[in-house]
Amino acid sequence: MMKSLRQDWLSNIRNDLLAGLVVALALIPEAIAFSIIAGVDPKVGLYASFCIAAIIAFVGGRPGMISAATGAMALVMVVLVKEHGLQYLLATTVLTGVLQIIAGWLKLGSLMRFVGRAVIVGFVNALAILIFMAQLPELTGMSWIVYAMVATGLGIIYLFPYVTKVVPSPLVAIVALTGVAIGFGLDIRTVGDMGQLPDSLPIFLLPDVPLNLETLKIIFPVAATLAVVGLLESMMTASIVDDLTDSGSNKNRECVGQGIANIASGFLGGMAGCAMIGQSVINVKSGGRGRLSTLAAGVFLLLMIVFIGDWVARIPMAALVAVMIMVSIGTFNWASIRDLRGHPKSYSVVMIATVVVVVLTHDLAKGVLVGVLLSGFFFASKVGKILRISSMSEEEGHVRAYKVTGQVFYASAEQFINAFDFKEVIEKVHIDVSRAHFWDITAVSALDKVVIKFRREGTAVEVIGLNEASATMVDRFAIHDKPDAVEQMMGH
Repeated sequence: MMKSLRQDWLSNIRNDLLAGLVVALALIPEAIAFSIIAGVDPKVGLYASFCIAAIIAFVGGRPGMISAATGAMALVMVVLVKEHGLQYLLATTVLTGVLQIIAGWLKLGSLMRFVGRAVIVGFVNALAILIFMAQLPELTGMSWIVYAMVATGLGIIYLFPYVTKVVPSPLVAIVALTGVAIGFGLDIRTVGDMGQLPDSLPIFLLPDVPLNLETLKIIFPVAATLAVVGLLESMMTASIVDDLTDSGSNKNRECVGQGIANIASGFLGGMAGCAMIGQSVINVKSGGRGRLSTLAAGVFLLLMIVFIGDWVARIPMAALVAVMIMVSIGTFNWASIRDLRGHPKSYSVVMIATVVVVVLTHDLAKGVLVGVLLSGFFFASKVGKILRISSMSEEEGHVRAYKVTGQVFYASAEQFINAFDFKEVIEKVHIDVSRAHFWDITAVSALDKVVIKFRREGTAVEVIGLNEASATMVDRFAIHDKPDAVEQMMGH
């Protein structure tokens, strides 16, 4: 326990604190922008980001991962805020947290193993594209000074590490460009132009909504969607940070942690949030590895907006755009483009479909769902083809022996039925399934059809070699050995 505590909190203090500072600076415009998307006051997103980051540092399952207010969650809230107002959003945020805790207790985090590599790569690439697209409003129709500032920022970010890696280069870029903007009195957009920064600490308050069934009907559908989107994005981000840091994480603990953080956010006047891939990548690339980096991001965020808000408001957006462009470049899996020809077509189709759906809908959950469904379809199609049925004549042509090898399930059931010659005039048929496995009711139904069709032609049938699991399925669901059911079926 003590070893884990030291590893998570004290093994990387300086880098964790510096990385947390960079993340906090990058969180400010994001939180304000997401508040604007959701249609609420900027402080709702800022309080949420502080609260979620600070709490997830203690209760989350993935050290070094950043959770805060996110765009994916903000998009889900728009209609609720417009129709019912902020108080209903706060109540929805609390309910979202409760649902996520239940998901963690039910161990739904384990479902991540059904999300294939192609879906994760597609998800990451789509997110990189969305992060870049989110910067375009800050780049279109601006003066040449903005472009020069962004280019200078990117130059510092990528070249400064060759000078020293003691200080994270994104932090150097933000400080340097802010100094230039203030020193030369440049007339460019700043963080302060995004919205009013709060000047007080968040306070505990209960959402001011009537506690009745009508309220539950309003908030439950939105809370359920937020819970699913939040957990999906958090699980995906955890897997990506696992890859980046070559370490593991507890996905079910992460579900519960996200829930606890969202409940606290709702009671402190914040909106629901989840893990952020962009900020998590900034954290890792800036040297953040432990829980201290996540806590530092939350605490620095609060201290900066409340106590030095006037200075933070003067940070040019160009500096933060440069950081976010670095994130999108670093997040995109460039090898996936290079390997498009080398990978199996099914892998590439799943990856590209996930990217296209996410980018077109701006909905990460839809993209992942499409990717998982396509993966399942290709897998079923592939496994369904691994079925071989051979036959040979025995006992001087009186018996036909069929040997079945492979998997019989919904995707291969028709192929299984079509492999038998029901019109052959023969006394008896042996069907050897010792090298086959019957997976589902569709497979058992296919076996029923084969046996009953042979019997209808006056041929005796013997099925031999069923393994234990297949035999259990056949005993429970087959009807070919139940005379009443066969008569009823043949009658139809």
